[in-house]
Amino acid sequence: MQVVILISGSGSNLQAIINASNENDCPFNIRAVISNRPDVKGLQRANAAGIETLVIDHKQFDGREAFDQELMNRIDSYQPSLVVLAGFMRILTSQFVEHYSGQLLNIHPALLPDFPGLNTHERALESGVEQHGASVHFVTTEVDGGPIVLQSSVPVKTDDTAETLANKVLEQEHIIYPLVIKWYAESRLVLENNKPLFDEKELPATGLQYAEVQENQ
Repeated sequence: MQVVILISGSGSNLQAIINASNENDCPFNIRAVISNRPDVKGLQRANAAGIETLVIDHKQFDGREAFDQELMNRIDSYQPSLVVLAGFMRILTSQFVEHYSGQLLNIHPALLPDFPGLNTHERALESGVEQHGASVHFVTTEVDGGPIVLQSSVPVKTDDTAETLANKVLEQEHIIYPLVIKWYAESRLVLENNKPLFDEKELPATGLQYAEVQENQ
């Protein structure tokens, strides 16, 4: 299965996906990596792995719609089955999201539906939650509001800072994102009528929990 990955920054999740794609019998191939910002580390990671890269600088376009249209044109030229947002810091138009409906994944550094948007780790600490984590979800027109596929939790300790919490969550992101992409490539995961199905069973509202997935393997 061909995948196109969109990035805006350092690409640590991209690197985790690249690593997974290099494993024996991996069911997906990264066809291209596209960044809306030039000279980011993620492009260096892709180049080092021999993956085709492309920069489409959003600052060069007159409005969000024009940028998204060009982005769609370039993505479609690779004919991917899945588009993966890996730290892509753009709010996408409804036209873009609907064009890739059921074929667009994102990862968010929080246990959705809690803490959508930015500054998730600071907000988690301020709220006093005992568990924080990451969520992989299908993308819809509602920001960070699409159907959840898989979550992984980390404990929030009294001495945690936003930085230490971010590092713990990022470790989990690097595990669960490649896993969900594999599931999709193996046709174990599909989106039907805006509901995610895994092995033909509808997922709960908060998706699968990675700890339970590990226990059942």
